[in-house]
Amino acid sequence: MLTISSTTKIFLCMTPIDMRRSFDSLAGIVVDAMGHDSFSGDFFVFRNREETKIKILYWDRDGYAIWYKRLEKGTFKLPVAAAGFQVEATEFMMLLSGVEPTSIKRQDRYFRKSAFSGSSV
Repeated sequence: MLTISSTTKIFLCMTPIDMRRSFDSLAGIVVDAMGHDSFSGDFFVFRNREETKIKILYWDRDGYAIWYKRLEKGTFKLPVAAAGFQVEATEFMMLLSGVEPTSIKRQDRYFRKSAFSGSSV
């Protein structure tokens, strides 16, 4: 079972990868192709061409960790977007559970802007 905090940033690599890739190779994709810091603690999600396997790379305090899931039946329905696409933790957990995120209708919610976001005093 994978536990993801609601504050964890999750980025999807939209280009299918060879699932034989491991820590350093995936970290290279994060930096070179996705333009992110692989040491940030964010989750970086990779898929294979058939969308039956997912790998998640993240930095865990003192080293890289990989979480890997292979489906026995069905596929992961990843959203179509540009490389480095960010998803919310709740959306991602639904995706892992077999729920297609595009079939979900979200209700409007209030999001307060940070007090320090670009305002000059």
